[in-house]
Amino acid sequence: MLTQKQLTEIRDHLEKAQNPLFFFDNDNDGLTSFLQLRRFIDRGKGIPIKSYPELDSTYFKRIEELKPDYIFILDKPDVSQDFLDKITQANLPIVWIDHHQTTEKTLDPLISYYNPFLNDKTSEPVSYLSYKITNNKEDIWIATIGCISDAYLPDFYPEFLEKFPELGKAKPAGPKPSFDILYNSEIGKIARILDFSLKDTTTNVVKMMKLMSQVKSPYDILEENNKTKHILEKFNEINTKFQSIITKAREQANNQFIFFSYGGDLSISSHLANQLSYEFPDKLIIIGYKKEDMVNISLRWKNDVRSLTLEAIKDIEGATGGGHKNATGARMSQDDLPVFKEKIEEILGK
Repeated sequence: MLTQKQLTEIRDHLEKAQNPLFFFDNDNDGLTSFLQLRRFIDRGKGIPIKSYPELDSTYFKRIEELKPDYIFILDKPDVSQDFLDKITQANLPIVWIDHHQTTEKTLDPLISYYNPFLNDKTSEPVSYLSYKITNNKEDIWIATIGCISDAYLPDFYPEFLEKFPELGKAKPAGPKPSFDILYNSEIGKIARILDFSLKDTTTNVVKMMKLMSQVKSPYDILEENNKTKHILEKFNEINTKFQSIITKAREQANNQFIFFSYGGDLSISSHLANQLSYEFPDKLIIIGYKKEDMVNISLRWKNDVRSLTLEAIKDIEGATGGGHKNATGARMSQDDLPVFKEKIEEILGK
């Protein structure tokens, strides 16, 4: 966990920022982290990061356009040095908050880096850290969405449940109780609505973020009206495709793992991997999304899948990968996908 001193430092940075720009990972942990911090100071704009594996220098044009006085980077483990250099050369302070496994970083004095892993080897989601930074009880439901989406049951969940008993689960069960809430409750449905909304066009994502910066209650998202109609329609559209794809993925289950790849216009490999890891808690889950000549892979496992991933890609030219102990990602050429599978089978067979 971050120390009280670190939480106070981040809070001070937020209060100093008059026109902050938030770059956040393109998932619910990133989104809800941005929302909490933005709602806390009631100013700033947010940019979802869609580049992989790193936040690259192509995003600097947004800084030139929006002319912020502060940069916040949320839930992104990898940021290109070129991007950081351009920001520091512009004399802009950077507050970088992450929770992925890492080592000590040597950074420019303008960059303030915060990661609980460097304190005590823990990895609380950035949405959890953001709630501890802001201590805004009105946003407990937003923080809960970020945490359960990142496979984490926060210590404030009982407080959320007391406030919104009909939205949660009193006794979440299974090896991943956070995912039991995610897939079997109303707050979980809201989480999935927001997550799928991030897959929409840039214009509609901006509209969603504006709505979420203003809503007072989780019920505002579930109620269909002129403001939420498109979000709910998009959720139903993507969910229909998601259910079709995950049905095919389930058919690939064998004794050890599920290895499944697909193509098309919908990049949801992490969503598929998360739900399959909930449904098949003892299996290694490997889901690949193929686009052009590359494949993005999401892996989930009850054992150390990070070490497994890094071992499997180490001899594959150009392959990248990393993440948490039980949830990782990788990227490589489509031509190398069979080699990657063989490597996995070889390692598991030892």
